[in-house]
Amino acid sequence: MTAIQLTPAQRKVHRAEAHHLDPIVMVGGDGLTPAVKKEADAALKAHGLIKIRVFSDDRVAREAMLTTLADELGAAPIQHIGKLLVLWRPKPEKVKDVDEDRMPGPRDVKIVKYSKRFGQRPEIKTLRVLGNQRLTPGGTIKRAKPKRPLSAKKRNQAD
Repeated sequence: MTAIQLTPAQRKVHRAEAHHLDPIVMVGGDGLTPAVKKEADAALKAHGLIKIRVFSDDRVAREAMLTTLADELGAAPIQHIGKLLVLWRPKPEKVKDVDEDRMPGPRDVKIVKYSKRFGQRPEIKTLRVLGNQRLTPGGTIKRAKPKRPLSAKKRNQAD
């Protein structure tokens, strides 16, 4: 892959966004190992904009690491300041699976009960209605599906 080319204005925006970030990936004395590249790729997929800390005193080696990472991961080099490298790559769109068999989940419903006296505020309650429940016109919650009838054995035990 090749590195993404950004305009100076875009780079400036990403540099400002990266200011408050902490380094996610650390590059030790071994340099750019496959494990470091894999972690940087995973971090770019998750966050999009990452900081990498390099524990090396050689500035030329750090510049080479920045260009190598940008080329191999298909990212844009944003900034190299001191021992910090900043990379950006757009986050991939998450595909949401739609399950047609899924039942409705709980929902919060506001109930407003007006006072019989004039001039008083109405009483507002928030109730959580589960998927197998319904709300009656009186404001109470009832089970939408009736309970299964008791078996003959359990009916005899109850008597």
